[in-house]
Amino acid sequence: MKSEIEIPNSEIKYKHIFFDLDHTIWDFDKNAEETLYELYDAYKLSEIGLPSAAIFIETYTRNNHRLWADYHTGKITKTELRETRFKKTFLDLGVRPNLIPLSFEDDYVQICPTKTNLFPHAHETLQYLNAKYTLHLISNGFKESSELKVGNTNIAGYFQNIIISEIVGVNKPDPAIFEHALELAGATKQESLMIGDSLEADVYGALNFGMDAIYFNPFNAPKPDDVPLQVTHLKELTLIL
Repeated sequence: MKSEIEIPNSEIKYKHIFFDLDHTIWDFDKNAEETLYELYDAYKLSEIGLPSAAIFIETYTRNNHRLWADYHTGKITKTELRETRFKKTFLDLGVRPNLIPLSFEDDYVQICPTKTNLFPHAHETLQYLNAKYTLHLISNGFKESSELKVGNTNIAGYFQNIIISEIVGVNKPDPAIFEHALELAGATKQESLMIGDSLEADVYGALNFGMDAIYFNPFNAPKPDDVPLQVTHLKELTLIL
């Protein structure tokens, strides 16, 4: 089967591919959902006015995505993100402040990174690409969580470098983290490609830095006209790279 997708700069011979982790390889939402169903039961949240685990998870997911967008752009800190996401979720659903379980965030942070759901064909795709290119990972995640996710899913071996923004001190889309990644890789912008799900952090971050980028869009969100290329399944990458 041939792909209808064409690399925008087809004359360029890529040597280095940089992947995002969460929502691109590691299925953040699926792993979070599994964790939250477990915690919903463990904390007996139905007894404090939350009769639906699904609504709790939906509300949390919406809040968490919004807060991560703010974290990407430096509007909030790691501490603010973690202190806010569940507190806001409980309050949004009408739980009285004195009934919010204080250890919920800590338990979530302990459990969720141990989950191992990847997007379909992740290992197959990474194995294929690793035979043709040098692969690297750039994550805006937190050090301890990212290391657990990579280790528990056995994907570390595909990547020459694993770059975690908390260690570097800057987040995507800051050009400094892309510059740092290229220096580690010994790569140039022209021979490098970024693949990720976040338009702002991954795609525009790379494009504004001068690197090509592919938008990973598994939910078929509308693609902006200024985004040159998208895939909706990881396996598509094996057809175009």
